[in-house]
Amino acid sequence: MANSHKPKPKGPLLGAHMSIAGGVGNAFLEGHKVDCQAIQIFTKSSRQWASKPLDKDEIAKFHANRKETGIQSVVAHDSYLLNLGSPDPALHKRSVAAFIDEMERCEVLGVSNLIAHPGAHVGAGEVEGIKTIAKSLDEVHKACPGFKVKITLEITAGQGSNLGYRFEQIGDMIDATKESDRVRVCFDTEHAFAAGYDIRTKEGYERTFSEFDQTIGLKLLAAFHLNDSKKEFHSRVDRHEHIGQGFIGVEAFRLLMNDKRFWGLPMCLETPKGPDLKEDRENLTLLRSLIAD
Repeated sequence: MANSHKPKPKGPLLGAHMSIAGGVGNAFLEGHKVDCQAIQIFTKSSRQWASKPLDKDEIAKFHANRKETGIQSVVAHDSYLLNLGSPDPALHKRSVAAFIDEMERCEVLGVSNLIAHPGAHVGAGEVEGIKTIAKSLDEVHKACPGFKVKITLEITAGQGSNLGYRFEQIGDMIDATKESDRVRVCFDTEHAFAAGYDIRTKEGYERTFSEFDQTIGLKLLAAFHLNDSKKEFHSRVDRHEHIGQGFIGVEAFRLLMNDKRFWGLPMCLETPKGPDLKEDRENLTLLRSLIAD
């Protein structure tokens, strides 16, 4: 149903970030427990630079579990260690190499999008940071010719020197990238709210996505992260909360769940959770209850 030649599903593709403990294919089994239609994964440990390549058995199991569970969409998130905007040559080189490795993992697994925080300028300034990020994307694209997986830049909260908290910054990164047709965008509700986009009312919601369309283009929107916020509006702080229990509140998610422009796109929770997935189940149940008949 997620294929372009088939009609869009009647509703958003809801899911959550799932653990790859025991192998990447296990994420589907975990997602299936809470009726995910989409999942997000790490393709390797998110807190280690090096990891062994995916072996044939692990890849085969991934594809088999995907087919068996019927989960329609799988996206990946890059490691928290790398910084594609780093002005430090050594860290820049290491980050690009690690990102290429993640792109290769996504390609072999058939993952559609590799979601990435664009990067932090670490004191070099916004203009230089955006240039460095675009240069990094160019290097990755050059190393991954013909890949189907799309680099998908995530809206950030703007904490520290992180870039990507204004739509204009994301637009500038894409414009400065040579193969810009290979870049997409992920909209994180908590990050956008923390960055100063107020989606709590119908007017604010419409204004936000109208601005997104004018600055970036809705056609480039490929995925959502669904998170409420532990911090107040425009805090520039990245702190996720359960749906309806934070400063964003339920109404923004009701508007999003019923926005047919985004039906068929993966929308994954990144909210706190325990080992039994109880919180994911509760958040997904609430989100599904908001979809009008």
